[in-house]
Amino acid sequence: MSSFHVLLVGIGGFFGAISRLWVSQFISKWFVSGFPAATLVINLIGSLFLGIMVGSGIEGSLFMLLGTGFMGAFTTFSTFKLEAIQLQVDKRKKEFILYNVLSYGGGILFAFLGIELGVLL
Repeated sequence: MSSFHVLLVGIGGFFGAISRLWVSQFISKWFVSGFPAATLVINLIGSLFLGIMVGSGIEGSLFMLLGTGFMGAFTTFSTFKLEAIQLQVDKRKKEFILYNVLSYGGGILFAFLGIELGVLL
């Protein structure tokens, strides 16, 4: 990987992380509960957009910037896992199951839909 690609990933990651913070704060204002809706929505959006990028054939430097950098920082697997474990520790079994099913199943579905949309573009 060239140093230019490393720079692109860093730039994309910077803006992806800031975007995740903004979207998370926006969602948390409208959806106030113990359910981790912000992370769920962010990861589903990320799955859709990454699918669109793959389906539309974006590659090389543009994929490094948007796919690896931006989407890599925008989505968050570690926060998802931490929140899922917290639901389990708090004995919120129904929410734990719902969160996992929506995150995994929804992520796969949204990625697939994104690929199909990307092919159409």
